[in-house]
Amino acid sequence: MSSPERVISIFGLGPLGLVTAVCYAKRGFRVVGIDPNKTSLKKIEEKNSSFFEPKLDEYLAEAVDSGRFSVSDDPSLNVSSDISYIAVGTPCDKRGHINLRYVKRAALDIGRSLKVSSHNQLVVVKSTVTPGTARNLVKGIVERASGKKTGIDFGLCSNPEFLREGSAIDDTERPDRIIIGSDDPLAIDRLEAFYKEFHVEHTPQIIRTTHENAELIKYANNSFLATKISFINTIANISEQIPFADVRVVAQGIGLDSRIAPTFLAAGLGYGGSCFPKDLAALITESKIRGYRPKLLEATRDINELQPMTAVKFARERLGSVRGKKIAVLGLAFKPNTDDMRSAVSVTIIRHLLKMGARVSVSDPAATLNAKDLFGQEIEYSLDPRECLKGANLAILVTEWQEFKKLTPHDFVSLMKKPVLLDGRRLYDHEQMLESGVFYRGIGLGKAR
Repeated sequence: MSSPERVISIFGLGPLGLVTAVCYAKRGFRVVGIDPNKTSLKKIEEKNSSFFEPKLDEYLAEAVDSGRFSVSDDPSLNVSSDISYIAVGTPCDKRGHINLRYVKRAALDIGRSLKVSSHNQLVVVKSTVTPGTARNLVKGIVERASGKKTGIDFGLCSNPEFLREGSAIDDTERPDRIIIGSDDPLAIDRLEAFYKEFHVEHTPQIIRTTHENAELIKYANNSFLATKISFINTIANISEQIPFADVRVVAQGIGLDSRIAPTFLAAGLGYGGSCFPKDLAALITESKIRGYRPKLLEATRDINELQPMTAVKFARERLGSVRGKKIAVLGLAFKPNTDDMRSAVSVTIIRHLLKMGARVSVSDPAATLNAKDLFGQEIEYSLDPRECLKGANLAILVTEWQEFKKLTPHDFVSLMKKPVLLDGRRLYDHEQMLESGVFYRGIGLGKAR
């Protein structure tokens, strides 16, 4: 357990901030969560989060009940904290320009609290920000608001997060590595000491570097993974043109090469979520601003934007006109174990199908409420995937929820008007589907099958 004297403030209680807060509270630290959204704060005090994440409700209830986690919209409560995390969102516009207004506000609030604090506080930028943000923006705002100097009166570190939605708590407790950037070795020492206290004997490798390297590592990390996905989707599209080819076998073969590794080689209808599209766009834009055009990253983005159209094209090819036809979409969230539909490929597919006059029925274990916010009464909703399939002319599997794996070939044959399936995540055994009379197409599966 940690020392009861240590207090941590976390500015921003979205997915990053809230998960971080409850994990720290579980290890015995006192945590103050600061966010201007009073509706969200009320839900947290009632032990309810505004988003779905495995184990979060359990951790949140324990944190609140223990008294180690409290929330407020008053940033002055930060005055007695030892560490202040900036964990706010950094959205991008359509051109890839990152919006730092929440970072600026958090830095200003921290600076104002430091002005009347006797603590030599450690300020940590955990939000995803473009290189140079900590040095050229956060540092100046905190110094001007506090009247104090970095490296003397307070420390400043860049400490990017690498949390995956659906496993964010596990990633917080058992990260692959910790990146700490700063010009101040003592500030790095302090943050490193905190993580060693938090992780105890299982502390991962810690990389000490500059602010800019730490900030760039986050963008490079997500851009590489996005590129890996677009690469395997390209191979999948090639595989479909080659008799008896199967991208899953190809991915297995290349994934056994230690230089490549098997992760992020699952072909599908494209990546989505709150990180990959945004971070890739931001890095492309930042690179262009600095005078370099990153053609590889642009290609990664362009491939991903086209990939969901595979499903739309398939529907048109199989049904001719889709007007008035019922199409069942299995999966709304951009990945399993989350309700996040930000940049989800399901949204692109559904919008195109609706524009073409299709009647769309959807099913997802977690994301239905978010879908209703996006589509309202334009589409039909079913928690039971079998209900979603009833009378459908065609089905598209978008998200590989385990609940959908329980569907059998008989379900598709008996429930659908026409048993036609595009398996966008290769969740099902194609031979069983074909033998049962389902017209089956799997992403990356050669057409001779």
